[in-house]
Amino acid sequence: MAPSPLAAWHQVVQNRDPKVLDALLAESVIFHSPVVHTPQRGKAITTRYLAAALHVFGNETFRYVREVAGERDAALEFQVEIDGIRVNGVDLITWDDAGRIIDFKVMIRPLQAIQLIHQKMAAMLQAER
Repeated sequence: MAPSPLAAWHQVVQNRDPKVLDALLAESVIFHSPVVHTPQRGKAITTRYLAAALHVFGNETFRYVREVAGERDAALEFQVEIDGIRVNGVDLITWDDAGRIIDFKVMIRPLQAIQLIHQKMAAMLQAER
């Protein structure tokens, strides 16, 4: 039996393995960035953003501190320290009946953290080109 989408996402984060995203994301997934106004549509761009996030957020201080899960969605609150700045955020994840993520929204606070994440994510995405 395949793991639930939420369990699969936790494995992606724990292993920092973006290769698993291909099987986990729906083709028409929508990604909502905390720093980009327009939603990013499609598996390819969502994979790029999430892979970059795994790198930027992927240090030993990252942890989910609260989880509220329903039948087809979840809210995951996280904390991480990056460059001496404490980042607090929430991942809102929705999946379809097939267990593929169809919507992924990230919200971050405080403003200093948003600015830092914007800078680091932009650098990661630019480096991929």
